[in-house]
Amino acid sequence: QVQLVQSGGGLVQAGGSLRLSCAASGSIFSINVMGWYRQAPGNERELVATVTPGGSTNYADSVKGRFTISRDNAKKTAYLQMDSLKPEDTAIYYCNADVIRTVTGTSYDYWGQGTQVTVSS
Repeated sequence: QVQLVQSGGGLVQAGGSLRLSCAASGSIFSINVMGWYRQAPGNERELVATVTPGGSTNYADSVKGRFTISRDNAKKTAYLQMDSLKPEDTAIYYCNADVIRTVTGTSYDYWGQGTQVTVSS
């Protein structure tokens, strides 16, 4: 079994910063792409950023220049550094990982539990 455990959400004022973490554990052989998604009330879940095992990244236009995604492959952990936060960044943030499991050698898409990020003005 594989688990993704998130941490780092909270309440901040506009212009502030937060750092989210996503730690994977369990029967993991390797992890392909990891990403962060978010969902605001009444909205669809949207892609925020992704990062490959080699460190190649891509970002939604709405966060480009403000957010930074990274990963530590040895720790099986992804991060999202969020700077210059805006009220429109308020959402539940979810970690996602495409995981190759041990024994089976098969790939499966896993999600973290979600963490609330609230930005006040």
